[in-house]
Amino acid sequence: MTLNKRAANAYRNVEVASAVPYADSIQLIQMLFDGLIASLSDAEGYFERNDIKGKNASIGRANKIIIGLQSALDFEKGKELSQNLSDLYDYCIRRLLKANIRNDVEGIVEVKGLMNEIRSAWNMVPELLEDPNISVAS
Repeated sequence: MTLNKRAANAYRNVEVASAVPYADSIQLIQMLFDGLIASLSDAEGYFERNDIKGKNASIGRANKIIIGLQSALDFEKGKELSQNLSDLYDYCIRRLLKANIRNDVEGIVEVKGLMNEIRSAWNMVPELLEDPNISVAS
């Protein structure tokens, strides 16, 4: 299964498919990260308002998105990078579950910071692909 198909499937699995038919694989991953950050921000707000139901729903959605991102990894092409990202995603899922159980907003903040770093890197990819001085590994 290609990255584009895996990313599209991951995106459909988190119920945000309106733009999927028009997005390439990089855009799909960026959209997943945007949805993830939005869910984590929502979870922070629910923590502050002591809204248990909202907090659980937002954390659940964030975990689904992380699982979707993880399922889009290509271990054949990505090798060590894919494994490192998979390990990071595993950690984030565990950290969110722990934060939810212990009502620990710091866990949400930590995961949001980690995922924002990865999101920033993905946001740079289109520019890098347009730069003729950078070769793309195939």
